[in-house]
Amino acid sequence: MVMELTPNQALEIWRGAIVESVRRDSPDLSARQMAVLTTVYLQPSPHTVRGLADSLNVSKPAVTRALDRLSELGLVRRKPDEEDRRSVLIQRTVKGSVYLTEFAELIIEAAKAD
Repeated sequence: MVMELTPNQALEIWRGAIVESVRRDSPDLSARQMAVLTTVYLQPSPHTVRGLADSLNVSKPAVTRALDRLSELGLVRRKPDEEDRRSVLIQRTVKGSVYLTEFAELIIEAAKAD
């Protein structure tokens, strides 16, 4: 089912989800951090800094900074690639999965309220 939304309706849903996230004292992620996080969780593995940078069309240092913060929060984990020691794999964590599931629920609730 495809929902037809006006730009203002879409923004109101987004605003509603973010406001509720702030009220719940969830981690305050930038748009770039959220883009990296959702890419790791929604796109097939494996994930590397280079692959994420290419997928998002941003620089590797920008992805690295986002991953630094996401790692600090426990939302992703870095692991050396056993096949290529020069590469680091970005892995999902239970905490990250819970965070995104709860954020998705906030979006659903905000859409219902709109």
